[in-house]
Amino acid sequence: MEEHQPPCSVELTESMERSECLRISRLISRHGILFWLLNGLIIASLASVSALVAEEQHQRISGIAGDVLEDDPVGRLKVFVYELPAKYNTKLIQKDSRCLTHMFATEIFLHRFLLESPVRTLNPEEADWFYTPVYTTCDLTSNGLPLPFKSPRMMRSAIQYISIHWPYWNRTEGADHFFTVPHDFGACFHYQEEQAIQRGILHVLSRATLVQTFGQRYHVCLKEGSIVVPPYAPPSRMQSRFIPPSTPRSIFVYFRGLFYDPGNDPEGGYYSRGARAAVWENFKNNILFDISSEHPATYYEDMQRSIFCLCPLGWAPWSPRLVEGVQFGCIPVIIADDIVLPFADAIPWEKIGIFVDEKDVPMLDKILASIPPEQVLEKQRLLANPAMKQAMLFPQPAQPGDAFHQILNGLARKLPHDSSIYQDSGQRVLNWTTGPPGDLHPWFGDKAS
Repeated sequence: MEEHQPPCSVELTESMERSECLRISRLISRHGILFWLLNGLIIASLASVSALVAEEQHQRISGIAGDVLEDDPVGRLKVFVYELPAKYNTKLIQKDSRCLTHMFATEIFLHRFLLESPVRTLNPEEADWFYTPVYTTCDLTSNGLPLPFKSPRMMRSAIQYISIHWPYWNRTEGADHFFTVPHDFGACFHYQEEQAIQRGILHVLSRATLVQTFGQRYHVCLKEGSIVVPPYAPPSRMQSRFIPPSTPRSIFVYFRGLFYDPGNDPEGGYYSRGARAAVWENFKNNILFDISSEHPATYYEDMQRSIFCLCPLGWAPWSPRLVEGVQFGCIPVIIADDIVLPFADAIPWEKIGIFVDEKDVPMLDKILASIPPEQVLEKQRLLANPAMKQAMLFPQPAQPGDAFHQILNGLARKLPHDSSIYQDSGQRVLNWTTGPPGDLHPWFGDKAS
C-alpha cells in the first residue's frame, strides 16, 4: 500500500524546499503523529531565522522595569574595586586554570571587567558601590567541580581584610557592597539543598547585595535584592559552532543530561525533585523527544536544529542550558517551580520561554504540541534579537548590553542608597560569631586551613 503523505501547505513551501516539506511530512506520518496537530508548529519553526533577525534587530525589548535591556550604565554609578592579596583571587587561577571555563566563572570575569570598566573609580570617597574580588568557587575537585566547604571562611577572611584596611565596610557593614557568589545555592555555600538551607546565607553578607546564579522564590538561599545572573558559558565556544540560520529545526524537543544521579540519588526521587526522572520515564520512547544522557559532539548543532530545549532543574534550579537555548534560538522549556531567572526585570522570560510545573511533566508532550504556531514564531523572533543573546553572555572583551552591563544596570537601579544604611560611630548590626563553628576558623589561603 502506498504510504499516505500529508499535504504540504503553501506557507511551508514558501520557506523551504518542497522536498524538505515532504521529508518531514513522511517522518510524521510514518510514526503515526497527527500532522494536522503539528503542521502549523513546523511552519513556524522551520522558517529562516535570518529573516527574523533582520525584522527584529532594532526592536526594543521590554522587561518588567521597562526598556532597560539596552540601557548604558556608564555615568549612572561608580564602583570601587578593593585590591586584595592574590591568595583571594589570581593565585587560585594559577593553581587551577579550570576555574576559567566552569559555569561558576562569573566571579573571575566580573572582576576583570570591573578593572577595565569606565564605571570604575580609584577614589573610594566618590564610589556608589564597593566590590570585593574573592574567587570562592576556584577550589576544585578532580572532576572540576567546586568544593564550597572553605568558601565561608575565605569570604569572612576577605571581609575582615577590607574592614581593617579601609573604613567603608564599617560605616555600612556592607550595605553598599556587592559580592559574586555563583555557587549552586549562592551564599549558603553548599551544593546539597538540605545542608544549604540549614546553613543559610553567610551572616556577614546579610546587608550586602549578592550577584548570584541561584534564584528561587521563597528560598532561604535567595537574599532579597539579589541580582540573579546567568551561569558562565564560554561565548567563543558557542559562537564557533553556529550553523546556517536557514537550517530546518527538525527536532521537536531536545535534551542531553542526567536523568538520575546514581552516586547521590539512584532512584531519582530527590535529584531534580523527580522531574528529570519523569521526563525519561514518560518520553524515552516518544518520537517527538530527542532525549538522552549521552552528550554528543554535535550538542550545540543539535540545539540549533531543535524547536524546544528542556531546561529542567538539577540539584539547583538553574543550568547553562538556559544560556545555550537563548544563544541557539531553541525555545527554553523551564521546568523548575518558583525559579527566579537572570535579569528578570529586563528580559521578558514569559515571552521567550515555556514554563511547565514540575507536577505536569507527564503531560509535557501535550503541552508543547498545543502551543499555537503564532506563539512559537513570536518566541523565535524575540530569541533571534541580538540584544537578547548578548544579555546572557560574559564576553572578553566586554560588549554593550552584555551580562556585565546588565549587572551594572541592576546596581544603578538600586541607587541612590537610603540614608538608613549608614551607621553611627561604633554601631554594629552583624554578629560575626553566627554560623556553624567550622566557619569561624581562620582561612590561610594555600596553607592548611
